[in-house]
Amino acid sequence: MFPAVVQGYMIMNYGEIKKTDIANGEGVRVSLFVSGCTHHCPGCFNSETWDFGFGKKFTRETEHELLELLKPSYIAGLSLLGGEPMEPENQRALLPFLHRVREAYPKKTIWCYTGYLFDRELQGQGRAVCEATEELLSLLDVLVDGEFVQEKKNISLRFRGSENQRIIDVKKSLENGKTVQSFEFS
Repeated sequence: MFPAVVQGYMIMNYGEIKKTDIANGEGVRVSLFVSGCTHHCPGCFNSETWDFGFGKKFTRETEHELLELLKPSYIAGLSLLGGEPMEPENQRALLPFLHRVREAYPKKTIWCYTGYLFDRELQGQGRAVCEATEELLSLLDVLVDGEFVQEKKNISLRFRGSENQRIIDVKKSLENGKTVQSFEFS
C-alpha cells in the first residue's frame, strides 16, 4: 500500500515516535520512524515498517506533537528513520515538516537514516531523487546512508548497524560537491 494525496497534502504513515532516543544520533533526540520501505534488507530491525500503510497517519497533530517534544533544551534534535524516510513518497510528506522544525529550532540537528546511497541514489538522476530531494537534503545535518547488510553487522559501531553504512556531513558534502564523511562518530 502506498501513501495517498489528500487536498494536495501527501499522506504518510509512521510506526513510532521515540521521545528520548540516545541510539539514533548524537545526544538525546526525538526519533520518528516513518512507514514505507522498498529495500527489504534481510535482518532489518524494523521490518513491520516496510508497509507504507503500517502504523498511524502522519498529521498536522503529529507534527505539532513532534515540535513540542523537540522544545526542551536537553533535546539535541530530530532523527528520521524507518521504514525509509528517503522513499520519494516520504520525502514529499517530510519536506514541509522539516521546514517547520528548522524554523522553530534552527540550532537543533536533523539526522536521517536511509538505505539509499547519498552520492549515487539521492543526487543527480539517482533512483530515489524526486522534486523534493535537493531541498530536503539541504535541511539535514547528518545522513547515515547504505542498506543494512546482515553479513557486515557490527554492534560496536556508533549510530549504524553495519560496516558498509556511512555517516555523512550533509552540509559539508553539499558545499564541497562531494561526499564528506563524519569520522567524529566512527
